[in-house]
Amino acid sequence: MAASAIGVILASHFLLYYFWICVVSNDGELLAPVAFYQNFMASPFLPTVRSMSLYVGFLIMQMVLAFIMPGPVMEGLPGKGGLRLKYLCNGLASWYVTLALHTVLHMTGILPLHWLIEEFGPLMTSSIIVGNLVSVFVMVYPVLTRQNEPGTEMSADYFFMGVWLNPRMGIVDIKMFAEIRISWILLFLLTSGCACYQYDKHGAVSSPMLIMVLAHFLYTNACMKGEECIPTTWDIFHERWGWMLAFWNLAGVPFLYCISSLYIGTRAPFEHPPGVSLALAITLVMAYYVWDTANSQKNRYRMMQAGTYFDRQAFPQLPWGTLRSPREFTMKKGTMLVDGWWQYVRKPHYAADMVMALCWGLACGFGAFIPYFYFFFLSAFLIHRCRRDGQRLSAKYGEADWNRYCQRVPYILIPYVY
Repeated sequence: MAASAIGVILASHFLLYYFWICVVSNDGELLAPVAFYQNFMASPFLPTVRSMSLYVGFLIMQMVLAFIMPGPVMEGLPGKGGLRLKYLCNGLASWYVTLALHTVLHMTGILPLHWLIEEFGPLMTSSIIVGNLVSVFVMVYPVLTRQNEPGTEMSADYFFMGVWLNPRMGIVDIKMFAEIRISWILLFLLTSGCACYQYDKHGAVSSPMLIMVLAHFLYTNACMKGEECIPTTWDIFHERWGWMLAFWNLAGVPFLYCISSLYIGTRAPFEHPPGVSLALAITLVMAYYVWDTANSQKNRYRMMQAGTYFDRQAFPQLPWGTLRSPREFTMKKGTMLVDGWWQYVRKPHYAADMVMALCWGLACGFGAFIPYFYFFFLSAFLIHRCRRDGQRLSAKYGEADWNRYCQRVPYILIPYVY
């Protein structure tokens, strides 16, 4: 396990730099090792005072907003001794303030968004440094203060998977803060920076670039408007905060997932036929609708079971997002939702997520493989997660009841296909 964890850590660092160099130096085409090394060494990648100031300043700003902005306080699932932790869900207010502030900074020339792309290499390295330092801290500190989970210790395996289940600063849950605020807000800012960079260099913003801005705005806004659903999810309640989550939230997600935006934004504007662009935008929005409402249905059903649901009118509230009297499948050890999208497949949100990821690649055309990496990476990850979830739920509910549920909802991702 230690060797595989170290391998994933090293590969993650390499991928971030490799894809960046391929996009900015080779039009998104894959580079041979020698060519990659030569282009890498000729590119600015070391952190600068400005890049570190921008990144750390963004983290500090988001942390301040997390403490001071208004929002509902939600309770998580019962933990040890029945204790329910409280979560201040003010992501939506923080998101709006961030949008307004960065608009003002850009329009006044104090901090033009295209700087994010001009400083992309140093900025990414700054995030990598901070991500690794935070990962070390969240292993060492809880062990020294005896806040680590029973059976965990300082080792390579636990550095990767984590020893701390609930890292918190007062009412701010650091794990949820990094997962929701840092990764997705920074991703949208980087994509917006790509659009501004394209306009600054070429005097126009292409429709593929606008599709990417729309895609990342919808995704980020959905995370903020539905933040109250997050405290009862698997990531928050069960997964410890180690390198895997900390590094990818702070560096991997924003700087790797924006690769399609970077591919489009750093090239001269190109256009698809109008019908293709329209079809792509419609497909993206339809997939987003399924993804948003499927997540809402599941998480609000879970909140109803936990007694924490309330009717929050955060924009936009989509039709069929809440099932008022949902049908459920009863088992000896619990229930499963079999209504809404969940009556057709077991993982509707995964299928919709894959379609959106494919749209990110299709926006770039077919000139290079790298813009499609996220689609293949996400699909492999989610399919593996489907199998892992099946094993976990079979153990949780019992094999016989789980098999009965699978007969009730036989398809995983696509009705009558898979």
